[in-house]
Amino acid sequence: MYVAMENRACILNVYTFERTLIGVTFWLFLLIGIAFDSHAQYFGRNKPKYKKDEARLLETPHFDLYHYLENDSTAKRLAKWHEWWYRKHLAVLQDTFKVRNPIIFYNHHADFQQSTAIGGEISVGTGGVTESLKNRIAMPYNHTHAQTGHVVGHEMVHAFQFRMLGNIDTLGAAAMRNIPLWMVEGMAEYMSLGREHPHTAMWMRDAVAQDRFPTLRQMTNSFEFFPYRYGHAFWAYVTGIWGEEIIRPLFLHTAAIGYERALEKVLGLTEAQFSKRWADQIKSYYTAFIQDTTEVMGVKWFHPENAGNLNLSPVYSPDARYLAFISEKELLSVDIYLVEVKTGKIVRKLTSHLQSMHVDDFNFIESVGTFSPDSKRFAYTIYSKGKNQIVVVDVRTGATLQEIPIPGLEAFNYISWSPNGRYMVMTGLKEGQSDLYLFDFERIQLTQLTNDHHSDIQPTWSPDGNW
Repeated sequence: MYVAMENRACILNVYTFERTLIGVTFWLFLLIGIAFDSHAQYFGRNKPKYKKDEARLLETPHFDLYHYLENDSTAKRLAKWHEWWYRKHLAVLQDTFKVRNPIIFYNHHADFQQSTAIGGEISVGTGGVTESLKNRIAMPYNHTHAQTGHVVGHEMVHAFQFRMLGNIDTLGAAAMRNIPLWMVEGMAEYMSLGREHPHTAMWMRDAVAQDRFPTLRQMTNSFEFFPYRYGHAFWAYVTGIWGEEIIRPLFLHTAAIGYERALEKVLGLTEAQFSKRWADQIKSYYTAFIQDTTEVMGVKWFHPENAGNLNLSPVYSPDARYLAFISEKELLSVDIYLVEVKTGKIVRKLTSHLQSMHVDDFNFIESVGTFSPDSKRFAYTIYSKGKNQIVVVDVRTGATLQEIPIPGLEAFNYISWSPNGRYMVMTGLKEGQSDLYLFDFERIQLTQLTNDHHSDIQPTWSPDGNW
């Protein structure tokens, strides 16, 4: 759900956006979003619901926070988090909520996927949604506090955007269609991440290295240029010259008359003049870094010409015979593929069984999976019936051997098989806290290893399996 203001009917859901981006595939990484309400959507229909938990209401000065947390102190900490972001954004956007803004916060992503407050299906790549009619923010806890905080700050910018437009009689939410996607999402990224971020720097550096840095018109008319990263860079450049006080007038003028006329009125530059100055500055800054870049060595195995546009997260089997990696090689789905290292050929797809109706989604964002110590089995996580589960497949045949729910742990990821094959360590998410857990295959027993407020992720084993 991330975007869809470019849709003329204002139907914004992840399905619409994914269809628009087929062949581009960066939608697979979409983590945060905004949603326009539509009469064409049937809210709550045909969406599987596995729980009947009642939401608790916590009122703050500016928010009605609906949550499912058992721990009151965690809920209060979450409320303070939202108020902190509100004060931070208020200083720049100069707009106040006349009534408390509703927020629905889920304990984990599997619960979020069952939400009937948001129309349409919610994919594994959707980190949050802000809708226009009721201005509700809906999102789950993530495995790291940093990502949760980022999404809270990002979605709250969208809430401010809707409030600003709704408070002006001549504009309203429909004016969002006048604002390019890169301006809307880039603004949310800039105000939630700050001026600098390594992901944006990576995209800008690559654009300069490939001599493909776009103009604003190219960014507006083509999904080839990721709106979140280029939009973030746009606002970093604009505020670096004109200051953050330029954000509100440039945003509102764009909503009223379009971004090209707004640039001329607010900044005194045409689209062409601005694009050239911006490109010159980006190229001047990043060229120095490119000169020090180490040359890429080795053989390029999988790339858009022989696989998908998305080929990532390779992991070797312990015997080094196989390699597993994630790809959307078949265009319409993301899967795990098994490669024979000696030949470099794809042997089979390990996730073909996901066509099964009882599997809701493949949890590919955080980690690809883990091989058993004898390299004969491969395990990864899925969403099924509102919970994470472990799927174990036979490496030789691709057949599913086990589907294992973890007792007492609904949300987990970053699984890692122990060298003796008996245990699996993982990051579990409970009450907004991520800790390490140990699962014993023989006893079907779960042991919590850590208990702290830090984000404990990506565990791995010592070679002897004792640590």
